[in-house]
Amino acid sequence: MNGTLSATPPGSASTASRSRHITVLLPVLGLIVVALCGLFLFGLATARVGWLAVAIGVVAALVPVGVVVAGLLWVDRWEPEPAKLLLIAFAWGACIATVTALLINTGAEAFGDLLLGGGNGSKVSTLVSAPLVEEAAKGVFVLLIFWRRNEEFDGIVDGVVYAGFAAAGFAFTENIYYFGRAFADHGFGDGANSGVLAAFLVRGVLSPFTHPLFTAMTGIGFGIAARYAQRWVRILAPLAGYLAGVFLHALWNAAATLNGGKSFLTLYFLVILPLLIAAIYVIVLQRRREQRIVAAALPKMAAARWIAPSEIELLASLPGRRQWRKQARKQSGRAAARAVGRYQASVTELAFLRRTRLRTEQDRQRQEELLQALRQARADAVRLANNRDSR
Repeated sequence: MNGTLSATPPGSASTASRSRHITVLLPVLGLIVVALCGLFLFGLATARVGWLAVAIGVVAALVPVGVVVAGLLWVDRWEPEPAKLLLIAFAWGACIATVTALLINTGAEAFGDLLLGGGNGSKVSTLVSAPLVEEAAKGVFVLLIFWRRNEEFDGIVDGVVYAGFAAAGFAFTENIYYFGRAFADHGFGDGANSGVLAAFLVRGVLSPFTHPLFTAMTGIGFGIAARYAQRWVRILAPLAGYLAGVFLHALWNAAATLNGGKSFLTLYFLVILPLLIAAIYVIVLQRRREQRIVAAALPKMAAARWIAPSEIELLASLPGRRQWRKQARKQSGRAAARAVGRYQASVTELAFLRRTRLRTEQDRQRQEELLQALRQARADAVRLANNRDSR
């Protein structure tokens, strides 16, 4: 009892306690902020168009957002981002970014009316404020991931996925209001009036990917920055991506509002659609690049005894990985399939880490964490398989 009870230096306990409080309190505060923003938006939309119109808007908005999310998940198949972060990205766009843009755009519209006369404020908001503010509000989430969770940010695909989910959430909330307002004004629509069906054709069929496309420019900028150590690249690439997104957004809004909207289809088919096709092409190329990085790293991992040589072929392609998980689920159950999935994800992250970083002590610590996760996932899969065999 007279000796030292612990080697912990004075103040460490209080420091750990503060760290624990921060770890617990920040997510809770974040959920509260998101919930308050969501309630505010729901109350505002209900007051403007009515609860029935909002309900119709929610149902109509689910279709395009489902298509966008499915597309982003397809893009993210090689190195799936944490589901928690993707949900947070969607919530950020749907609630926080939307409320931020709404408040600032409303202020810009009022300022425009005051400065230029009544009726001109909406043009200021649509053509200037909305592109600048909305792309910034969505892009801030990508910046936070790039800054605080850089271990989850390996390149262009990651930037596009995080930006896309934030933009999908923003578009989801925006579509609820637009579809609801169309229903409140014209119902479902007929030959003479533009109702929900006409709004759905434009926003749900022709242009569900517009917001993700605009914000993807910012994501591409951060993705480029993640692959380079030069400070000027890490600053200018995201800035250039953001400005490209702002320009496209402003161009889109101008075509939809100026000249009675007659330039909309021209811009859509001559600019937006080709850009979307080009973006898809770039993403497909990046997915193939990811596959080449993983395939090139696998023999070295086998030589280091991180993986078994017999696993190289299974890990080198998405069909091989999918078949491995399917076989594990069939033979040993869902838990074993999930363990195999964690093992595959750890292998992919290790391949990217060794290809793009390992420049700092933090990168080497991250490698050790991934190796530990890889070994634990393998042990879990083997244990579950043995348990099933022993029954």
